[in-house]
Amino acid sequence: MYYKFSGITQKLTGSAPTVAYNPQGLKPAIPAESPTMIFATPTKVVSEAGAAAEYMGTNKVPDLQRLFQTSDGVPVHLKRGYPDRLLYRTTMALTVGGVVYCLVALYIAAQPKKG
Repeated sequence: MYYKFSGITQKLTGSAPTVAYNPQGLKPAIPAESPTMIFATPTKVVSEAGAAAEYMGTNKVPDLQRLFQTSDGVPVHLKRGYPDRLLYRTTMALTVGGVVYCLVALYIAAQPKKG
């Protein structure tokens, strides 16, 4: 037995298989014509590309893996030197400043009104 949701009674009611598979008027739509291609021709034919993909730059992953996997006691978020230290210290300064700002705002809000 097949069921469908009745919009009138707000309950499940028995129905025919075709109605149950296409509920409430939704019918499978077959487009009359194929959609237009976004690009008329591919930029590179698969057979031309070969097995390896071409990239604009060099692969930096092995160098970065070597850098991050060295055990020199430096945390991973500071391994790349000065730029990482600058970002870390800026983040910490903004965090401490935000905490101080929140505490000052709470202190001001806790004071009774003068008036």
